[in-house]
Amino acid sequence: MEKNNTREEIIEAALDLFSVNGYEATSISQLADAVGIRKASLYSHFANKHEILETVVDTVLGGYAKHSIFARANWDDPAFTKDKQKMTAEEAADNVMGQIRYILHDPHIKKGRKMLMIEQFRNQEMAVLQTRQNYEGVMSYFSGMMRFLMRDGVLKNADPEIMAAQFSSPITVWINLCDREPEREDEVMELIRKHVIQFFNIYRK
Repeated sequence: MEKNNTREEIIEAALDLFSVNGYEATSISQLADAVGIRKASLYSHFANKHEILETVVDTVLGGYAKHSIFARANWDDPAFTKDKQKMTAEEAADNVMGQIRYILHDPHIKKGRKMLMIEQFRNQEMAVLQTRQNYEGVMSYFSGMMRFLMRDGVLKNADPEIMAAQFSSPITVWINLCDREPEREDEVMELIRKHVIQFFNIYRK
């Protein structure tokens, strides 16, 4: 049990340090010091720093996959869309705002996002993950949402990928703003609500 606890402490310390200093700039000695163990003891839990990074990523992504609507969505699955028929602008806004609050406040997701932001230009593995999580995954979710809303007769027909980009890009900017200036969250949430409602007014069938 104690060994498992120490392993978890190493993962948490690594996520803390990687999200502030970046992966490359964080040393094994810093990780060991943060946990309060000897450097040699750390190697009894992980073979090297890269294995720690992989475990950190798996931990963050595991939580994200379990709780995020972006990760769990399937707009072609009737079981997923059964409570989303004739979605209103207000319902869409509540749905998106709930997800944004989750990714802003979940400590693993928040730190993981910052780690990817720091490392994306100097670590190819992190660059690929950043693209997958914060572009491809987001675009896939919202493109699927647009196709569903067009099929459901809520929105008029248009290019779903362009609609997804128009819908999600401002939200991405506002998430980044909250990461830098968390005290502006209430302002950002109100902007997101207005943005979603205006989007629906523009594209409403």
